[in-house]
Formats: sequence, C-alpha cells, structure tokens
Amino acid sequence: MNMRVKELVIIKGAGDLATAVGHKLFRSGFSVIMTEVSQPTCVRRQVSFASAIYEKTWSVEGITAEAGESLEETMQILGKGRIPIIIDPQCSIQVSLQAPYLVDAILAKKNTGTKKEDAQVVIGLGPGFTAGEDVDIVVETNRGHNLGRIYFEGSAEADTGIPGDIDGYTQERVLRAPQEGFIRHMKNIGDRVSVSEVISFVGEQPVQAGIEGLIRGLIHEGIYVKSGMKIGDVDPRGNFEYVNSISDKARNIAGGVLEAIMIKKNGRK
Repeated sequence: MNMRVKELVIIKGAGDLATAVGHKLFRSGFSVIMTEVSQPTCVRRQVSFASAIYEKTWSVEGITAEAGESLEETMQILGKGRIPIIIDPQCSIQVSLQAPYLVDAILAKKNTGTKKEDAQVVIGLGPGFTAGEDVDIVVETNRGHNLGRIYFEGSAEADTGIPGDIDGYTQERVLRAPQEGFIRHMKNIGDRVSVSEVISFVGEQPVQAGIEGLIRGLIHEGIYVKSGMKIGDVDPRGNFEYVNSISDKARNIAGGVLEAIMIKKNGRK
C-alpha cells in the first residue's frame, strides 16, 4: 500500500452527512471508501456521493466519487484520486482492507451492526452508539449547542423526531410519502414551488408542498417507499446555492469526525 492508502477511512453510508465527512477527510489527505445499499434513499441527492450508485460518477464541491464493484476496481478508483462507492451493506470490504479508521454514518438512529473491533478507531454518528462500548467515539448530530461535539464516553442526544428549523419551518418543509408505492416526480431538485403545488406522486396519491420555496432534495425516482417516509425537502430560503452545497450542519459534523481521527492519530484525548 502507498502512504495515502495507509491513511484509509471506510465510511458506512454515502448520504449528505456521510458525504460531508468523506469530502472533508479526502481534502485533508485521507483515502476514503464509502459503502451503500443497492438503492440509496438519500433525499439531498445533489450533495450525496450515493448518487454515484445511480449515475456511475458524482461530484460534490470539486470531489468526485465513482461506483465500483470489485476490490480491484475499488483500488483503481482510489488510484485515480476519486472516492470509491461500493454496494456493500455489511461493509465486508473492511475484512479485506483492514482500514485503520471506520465511520458509521448511516444515521439509522440505531446501531445496525458496527462493533468497536471493526477497526483501530471506530466512530459512530448520532444516536444509537455508546462511546467506549460499541464504538470508540460518538459525534453529535443534533442541531444546537453540541452539534459536532465528540464523545469518548456515553452517547449522543436522543433523536427528537423534529426536522431542523430553517427560517422557522420544521415539519412543514419536509415531504413525506402519503402511502406505500413507487414514487414519480413532477418537479425536480432546484425547482421553485408554491404552497399546495404537486411535487410528486406515490402511486396515485399526490405529494404537495407545505410551504413556498426551492426543492432542496428529492428521493430518487422509481423507488418503492413506505407510508410516512421522508421523500423530499423544500427550503424556504430560496437560495439555489444551498441546493448544491454541503450544509452547515453537515460541515460541523464532518469537522467533528476529522477532529476525532486526528486526536486518535496523535495519541491525545
């Protein structure tokens, strides 16, 4: 392995928060591999490396991710100066690579199988992990005073179930599936919408905008969704730049992960 690959970080998940982590670590000199499911359900697709699963390659703020299949192809993508994205829900590639750093950025609000023994340093994002037990470090993901804070003991704050406040809107800005079914879109990410305007259909049921603003995110078309599932996001600020850039929350969390890795790397606490 060359020096860059020795500094390898494997990230489970490639949604917008995981992408911010991968983006920051890559820019900071680490090699990054990200794992995903076969049909990622991320909403903020413009800033999610998971989109490479559908599009083969995907760029976010100057960094490109590329979908790979085999270990050999993954290493070739690394050699091109890109971030490999592989379909590997169980993160089996870690068995072969033994990367020193592993980050669980699935944001499932629970631990889906990550263990402290999986790597030299294991980091969990958000609730569902306990630092010192199933992971080494937990990074806070709830908005507020502690966002991005790292914990060497204990857990992150419990999930509130309430979307982050943007210009006074929380639940109103989130689009949810009214029933189970396949989703098709009438609008695109970046489109401006008015209150009650139809954005998508789940089966024959319409999904309407609850507020006026820009569509900041939409789940990939054609996915089978469950009733109540988050499928989109309307940003009331109306700034198109926010659609295509990593969010303040995501950058904060990514900074926490980088700090955590550097503390461990330098033998500090």
